[in-house]
Amino acid sequence: MPIARRLFILTSLLLTGACVRADPQLGVVTVAKGLENPWGIAFLPDGRMLVTERPGRLRLVTPDGKLGAPIDGVPKVDARGQGGLLDVVLDPSFAANRRVYLSYSEPGTGDDTGKNGTAVARGRLDGNRLADVAVIFRQKDKHAGTAHFGSRLVFDRSGRLFITLGDRFARRADAQHLGTHFGKTIRIEANGGVPDDNPFVKTPGALPEIWSYGHRNMQGAALHPTTGELWTHEHGPQGGDEVNVDLGGRNYGWPVITFGAEYGSGQKIGEGTSKPGIEDPVTYWVPSIAPSGMAFLTSDRYPGWKGSLFVGALRGKVLVRLELDGRKVVREERLLADLDERLRDVRQGPDGWLYLLTDNDDGRILRLTPR
Repeated sequence: MPIARRLFILTSLLLTGACVRADPQLGVVTVAKGLENPWGIAFLPDGRMLVTERPGRLRLVTPDGKLGAPIDGVPKVDARGQGGLLDVVLDPSFAANRRVYLSYSEPGTGDDTGKNGTAVARGRLDGNRLADVAVIFRQKDKHAGTAHFGSRLVFDRSGRLFITLGDRFARRADAQHLGTHFGKTIRIEANGGVPDDNPFVKTPGALPEIWSYGHRNMQGAALHPTTGELWTHEHGPQGGDEVNVDLGGRNYGWPVITFGAEYGSGQKIGEGTSKPGIEDPVTYWVPSIAPSGMAFLTSDRYPGWKGSLFVGALRGKVLVRLELDGRKVVREERLLADLDERLRDVRQGPDGWLYLLTDNDDGRILRLTPR
């Protein structure tokens, strides 16, 4: 193994071993409660929040924590296992067009009855309903399973929409095949069209919506505030969760290259942890923390933390702060260990505070503040 690669692995292992309890100067404020398995959150210009609940509800939440009635017009979802209503994002021109984008596990019909797939729909927020709802993306193909839908939504600076897709667990080999959407990052126009500069537009046999491939199950995505690059993270199997700079046309390895191992047996997966032509992660976790949700901090609300990347953890039940030097992680800090709750999403609000969603039957919106 090359010396540089050994140093990369050693550095990552040292980072993942760093576990620091929450700073005693931090406080956690409950903004709202009573949400059933909340999954995604978006902030409206008037201070209200749109929050998805995995069973299929979209709600408006006021700044003082009042939950609105479920919004009408939400597409039907297949809310089994990890499926349901997932992420939510506002159109970059929301103030003018009121458009909202939702990702969800779409139930199959006809020959696909009993199957499902990740889909994205958009609609116009009109009071407490979505009007003019239309599906702008459907994962190819539908699959009879309830796991690994991926599903984070991020607009890039040109107004194109990134969609992260999982490998659906049983279809992991397809993460390396450009003729399916399994285990891919997708990039489309806001209306569902394919951008002319997508990397595989002219590749025979490739689906033109594909941005990158070789992913397992991405449940975190955010644009770097300086470079505008897409950063994503994904679940490994038994270890091997990764943070990646998600570049167009690149292969991120799954299941050929991984730091994870098979469930139960612990057997090696694929060919190892590195291979020419496959991107190395920025950092990884062994054992797994089960990452979900991700945000860069651009505000000055938390002294010394501006520019850090924050990652929620489900299995790990912590908030991870990654201190960066360019694309390198120079420090990892694990916060809120005493909270002991699964963290599903992390967002910076328009007020500069960090907001968290807890993933349980009585889920909460939390705000992280200095005491």
